[in-house]
This record gives sequence, structure tokens and C-alpha cells, in this order.
Amino acid sequence: MQKKEKPDQEPSFAPGDDAKLELSASKKDKQKGNFTRVTALSFDEVDPS
Repeated sequence: MQKKEKPDQEPSFAPGDDAKLELSASKKDKQKGNFTRVTALSFDEVDPS
């Protein structure tokens, strides 16, 4: 059994860096398929009156 090598590329930003997730992929990246679909969910809790 062979060991899997660690990829050379490290993450480019830390988790929770929402500003990076809001950027759109460039046309060049879209043509190459080099993009990730991102869905943002938020929970809006309101106290019942």
C-alpha cells in the first residue's frame, strides 16, 4: 500500500473569511471549470412575542 503524497498547494485563506467567498470567478476560470459553487445559509432567530 502506497502513501498518498501531500498536495503542494495549501489553502489560500482561512475559514470564516467570507469576503473571499463573495468574489465571483473570472470568465477564464469559468471556462476552465475552475470554480466552486458557494451557498450561504443564515439563521435569523426572532423572539416570538
